[in-house]
This record gives sequence, structure tokens and C-alpha cells, in this order.
Amino acid sequence: MKRRPSARVVRAVLVRLGASVLVLWGAVTASFAALQAVPGEVVDSIVGTNDVTPEVRAQIIAEYGLDRPVLAQYGTFLNRILHGDLGRSYRLDQTVGEAIGSQLAASLRLTTAGIALALLVATVLALLTARRGRRVRALSSGIELVGVSVPGFWAGILLLTVFSFQLGWFPATGGSGPSGLVLPACAIAIPVGALLTQVMREGLERALEQPFVLTARSRGMSDGGVRLRHALRHALLPVVTLAGWLFGALLGGMVVTEQIFSREGIGRLVVGAVESKDLPVVMGVVLVTATLYVLVNIALDLLYLVIDPRLRGAR
Repeated sequence: MKRRPSARVVRAVLVRLGASVLVLWGAVTASFAALQAVPGEVVDSIVGTNDVTPEVRAQIIAEYGLDRPVLAQYGTFLNRILHGDLGRSYRLDQTVGEAIGSQLAASLRLTTAGIALALLVATVLALLTARRGRRVRALSSGIELVGVSVPGFWAGILLLTVFSFQLGWFPATGGSGPSGLVLPACAIAIPVGALLTQVMREGLERALEQPFVLTARSRGMSDGGVRLRHALRHALLPVVTLAGWLFGALLGGMVVTEQIFSREGIGRLVVGAVESKDLPVVMGVVLVTATLYVLVNIALDLLYLVIDPRLRGAR
């Protein structure tokens, strides 16, 4: 008996939800294990530079449950997560939710701006260079190779040197307005845009070899119209998949960019938390980042159906 479309959709949703739960659990568990391997005592981070007596130190250890076995601490943490409680930071004297909430928006703005700029550049370059002459392709491939090979920190330093220190067009550090977002977004977009351009151009070249392109051209459609209205849609699926993965990777790896441009964000927050073994903050950041990654991929699944309607019947 043929499975009804609604049953296929329900099954796909359940599989996605199950995989999402496993991703979140795996991310939290791996981070917890890694933090336990970091040298140093958590109680030293809580006490800081204060001179406390052994009795006070023992009281702090008992209060935070640091004298309990590692598995017991892990179980307590998971139980708190299930009840929506991320705990309280050891060093910031505020809840983990407040600490992350004050930094997350800045990281999201920067990541979104970088990915959007990379997608724009990749789309324009791929449309202009796909199935063109050998020299055009060689020039484009060379630029993309340089873009992919450039380390993020070096691109950031170069942008700061030219456009901030020499030309003075943009602020060198911080900057809460749009002008302060331009250079860090460009630093992110350079390697990401180069990679997306390669993938999109390959997809466009495959699409331009399909029979429907010949049919469209035989009806009098211009080359630009064929690329924009037909070939681009077929080339977007792998690009969207890669962009979704890169969004999660960039959001979780904002440390270098935020340090170079002296921007607030969860990257700098988590570095300080790791250095001080602030377990609640580290676990909270990992959980929030993994959740955003899962949500982005669910949104991409829905976007696939918009890009290629043929997938609707396959679900």
C-alpha cells in the first residue's frame, strides 16, 4: 500500500526532531567532557584573587556541588537543562541566560551579515563567470583560490590596516552602528564567498548543460534570462546546504573576528568562560549555538521545497 503524503511528512518531521535531539545532547556532552580535561580547579575561578579560609573554600565547593562525582555533576546539569535552567555563571555574578542574551545579538548580526554578503558576491560572480571563456574562468578561479586560502585573522588585519588606519573610512574597533559591521562582515565574507562561488559556478555549469536550457533558448530567452530564471534555481540547493553549515560554524567560531575588531559577542564570552572553567556559561553557549544550528537546518529543509518544488512530492 502506498504511503500517504501526510504520513511521509510526519515521518520526516519525527526523524528530523530525533536527529536534532541527538545533536544537542552530543554537543553538550562533548563540551562537558572537554572542559573537565582543562587543567585547574573550578573553585579557584570562583574565588578569584580573594584570600579565603579553607572553611570558606570547602563551603563553596559544597554549595556548587564540586565535590560530587563528575557523572553526578553531568546528570544534574542535564536535569537543569530539561527544566529550562542554564544555571548561574561562576565569575559574572549573573544567570547564564542573561550573560548569553547580552552577547548573542551582536554575534548573530555579524554572522548574518557575513553570510548574506558572501551569498551576494558568490551569486554575482558565479552568474558572470559560468560557461565563459578560459581566461575569465582562470582569473575567477585564481581569485577564489586566494580568497579560500586567506586566514580569517589576516584578512581582518589587512582590512583594518587599509580601511581604518590609512583611509579612516570605518572604525577600527567596536562600533555599534552599521559602519562598525562592515569590516568584520567583509573579513568573514572573503573566504566564505570564495568557497560558495566555486560551488555555485559548478552547479550553474551543470544546469546550463541540461536540455531545458536549450528549450528556453529556442523560445528566444536571453542568456541572462536563462541563467537567472532557470539555471540559478538548480544551482542553489548545494549552495544553500553549504551556507547553512557555514552559518553554524561561523557562529560557533566568532572568537578570532571578535577579538581582532574588539567586538562583543559569544565568542569572547566563551573564551573567558573556558579560561576560568565557568562550566555553566560554556555549556549554555554550546547549547544555544547547537540549537540555532539545528533551527537553521530545519529552515533550510523548508527552503529546499521553495527552491525546487519537485521535492514536495518526494516527502
